[in-house]
Amino acid sequence: MNINMTYIGQGMILFMIVTVIVTYLLGKRKTQNAGWAAFVGFLTAFVPPIALLYMIVLVMKKDVNAES
Repeated sequence: MNINMTYIGQGMILFMIVTVIVTYLLGKRKTQNAGWAAFVGFLTAFVPPIALLYMIVLVMKKDVNAES
């Protein structure tokens, strides 16, 4: 089976889009600045294991509203 490089690139783009959306939504609940959370999510999306770790850290973090 021959996998075309285009499919790998499209998969990476799809992963990056999903990562940015998920980190933005988590950043809205878990941080005070969702834009920065999404930007860091975009940067970490270039290395998928780091992006997954970043999303796990955001999931484990307490909500901003619950802290006050």
